Amino acid sequence: MVGFAWYRREQWQRLRQVSADVEELEESYHEWLATASTRFRQLQELGFNIRRVDVDVEDLVEWCKQQGRPADGAARADYVAEGLRRHP
Repeated sequence: MVGFAWYRREQWQRLRQVSADVEELEESYHEWLATASTRFRQLQELGFNIRRVDVDVEDLVEWCKQQGRPADGAARADYVAEGLRRHP
């Protein structure tokens, strides 16, 4: 099972505000959604058992604080993996 971070439209700008690697994120939610949807579909077609993991940005921020980590791509990936383990 592979977790795939799924962000909320209403939290996109907040994610960009708190991310240490904001330059790696798409400018708009619409851009991200198009890219994410395509990538999700590609992974499914390659045979991956993939599941969307809803990311609440405020929970992510709190998790990063508890872990002593910046909110960057690696932290987001670990947060999603942990979420997948908590809710298989």
